Amino acid sequence: MAEWLRSRRVTEVECLVADMSGVARGKILPTEKFLISAGESGLRLPDSVFAQTVTGDFVDSEVIDYTEPDLILHPDPATLRLVPWYDEPTAQVICDARHRAGEPCVMAPREVLRRVLALYAERGWKPVVAPELEFYLCKRNLDPDYPLEAPVGKSGRAETGRQSYGIDAVNEFDPVFEDMYDWCEAQGLDVDTLIHEGGAAQVEINFDHGDALSLADQVFIFKRTVRQAALKHGIYATFMAKPHQSEPGSAMHIHQSVVSVDTGENLFSDPDGRDTPLFLSHIAGLQKYLHEAMALIGPNVNSYRRLVKDFAAPINTHWGLENRTVGLRVPASRPHARRIENRIPGADANSYLAIATSLICGWLGMEEGLEPTAPLQKSAYVMKSQRLPRHLLDALYNLRRSSALREALGDDFVTMFLEVKAAEHDAYQQVISAWEREHLLLNV
Repeated sequence: MAEWLRSRRVTEVECLVADMSGVARGKILPTEKFLISAGESGLRLPDSVFAQTVTGDFVDSEVIDYTEPDLILHPDPATLRLVPWYDEPTAQVICDARHRAGEPCVMAPREVLRRVLALYAERGWKPVVAPELEFYLCKRNLDPDYPLEAPVGKSGRAETGRQSYGIDAVNEFDPVFEDMYDWCEAQGLDVDTLIHEGGAAQVEINFDHGDALSLADQVFIFKRTVRQAALKHGIYATFMAKPHQSEPGSAMHIHQSVVSVDTGENLFSDPDGRDTPLFLSHIAGLQKYLHEAMALIGPNVNSYRRLVKDFAAPINTHWGLENRTVGLRVPASRPHARRIENRIPGADANSYLAIATSLICGWLGMEEGLEPTAPLQKSAYVMKSQRLPRHLLDALYNLRRSSALREALGDDFVTMFLEVKAAEHDAYQQVISAWEREHLLLNV
């Protein structure tokens, strides 16, 4: 790292960890101070960094010491990147959090994903993932009491209708996306296709398939990148699951498959293109356990506003071939690319926890030899069975009772996550909405 930083004349280094909500926390150091601190295990943060809510409040926890002992941050050299939006040469590096004795901090979302990948590795399996991330561009919103509006593009007009897959509609914001692509290239982010989605000024970015931990890191960095690119041009980029009441929500679709560590062969298809029992069990695991895991992929009160029928979002865990109304879609593919697309996670989810959750549900199905329901060949919106939780409290209740997920993801982590999200829900309950003032103020 020293040679890399000095050869690029980097003056500062941002040391990053993702908290429960995927917010970038950490510290910024001059380069030489960073190198000294990293070499002497001097990069430290209190373990309460993972006990923060999305608003920055700390929660009382039964799994974190009230004395707030330090964690040691260990920079992962594979994640060292330049930060391209600063004027001065600045680097960023994602860190792993460990206790002073050297054991990993089990509350860290990046460590949770590592734990899941280790379960796959024990069986000689390796997951391959490809996230698709949706987000909205919107006009600067300085008063949160006012609804969001679509931004003005280069035509001088805001987009008023839906322009799914519209080329000219995307080109309205060429300067933003040119910076985004340039900055992604500078950071080694494997972004691929850009398309206009179904909402006004809503777009989707697809990532190339690859290693699960690397892709989670890239999504984490990508969110920062897009926000900064938008801010440079005087607008916002938001990954809220449902930022507009009359528009579709934003998802983080996760394409996932499993290959053999020894041979590299896709374990979801045989050479003749037929689905393997492992593939079907993987789907069945997603069907069974996503109900219990929903809080991890829909972590906010706003997450559940997205999951309504006829708004390009799933409402259950049915599966089907080339069926975009189901929660679990199997795209048509060649045998080596056989995969399942989990369409349930929201764009607001922590990338480490979303990928870990999706993979652990499939792993449980493979371990238990589960069998899925029959593939659905009609719209899933007419089905009433296997409905997903409608509210965050329901999802937290399901996760709290899940012994399988507690064992697989770690009991202390699940407890900490529940504490943080319960505190966020309590804070939300203190807010009186515009709907309540409009309809209840003078009518009840």
